[in-house]
Amino acid sequence: MAELTVWFTALPALLAAAALTWVVSVARRNVTIVDTLWSLLFVLAAATYAWAAAPPTSRAWLVLALVGAWGLRLAGYLAWRNWGHEEDHRYRAIRLRNEPNFWLKSLWLIFGFQALLAWLISLPLAGAISGDAPLGPLDVLGVALWAVGLFFEAVGDWQLARFKADPQNAGRVMDRGLWRYTRHPNYFGDFCVWWGLYLVAASAGAWWSIVGPLVMSFLLLRFSGVTLLESDIGARRPAYAEYVRRTNTFFPGPPRP
Repeated sequence: MAELTVWFTALPALLAAAALTWVVSVARRNVTIVDTLWSLLFVLAAATYAWAAAPPTSRAWLVLALVGAWGLRLAGYLAWRNWGHEEDHRYRAIRLRNEPNFWLKSLWLIFGFQALLAWLISLPLAGAISGDAPLGPLDVLGVALWAVGLFFEAVGDWQLARFKADPQNAGRVMDRGLWRYTRHPNYFGDFCVWWGLYLVAASAGAWWSIVGPLVMSFLLLRFSGVTLLESDIGARRPAYAEYVRRTNTFFPGPPRP
């Protein structure tokens, strides 16, 4: 399949980007920078697919715009949020488990692993960009779902940043705005973004690329998203238990009394 040939072109670029970012993390003794790298890997993958499948079609330009808007916003927000802070507690725990020589092990445990995950998840991007079917109703549905996702992700991040910036909220649990309807509006937004991009790929005939959003959904729900974040947040914030009782975990819904 031509789409798979295009897909393989991104792997060297993603691994190279991960290796360069790893060098920066070693110099700073802080691997949190990988969070900023994550969404940029998809922007790089989409650009590589467009180059490999040239000349780009209307759908290719559409996907580049969607992935670029999502990826650059998320990377910019995470870079701003993490600037000047010490290494995130998640990575400090990984560092402790993998000493000595974590600086070297992090090349494949953190950076290489994320590059491979991004490459796998980017399958719908390769399918959509290399396909030559005309734009249709499924593309419209995909863009609409992507827009819902970007709204939840961007607005959720903005609301949380404002909440944390107020000293009066120190030690309190964010339960306002979108966070009143789901404990993880940003993760739900990511979920919608990638299923929306998959619909665009499916419209191009790349139904087989469903492995991408399935893997992303697993990461968000069971691996590095909800499950990891909530594994110790109750110990760090005792009031979180009441928030859990009345608020949906992932998919938005009215709060329980």
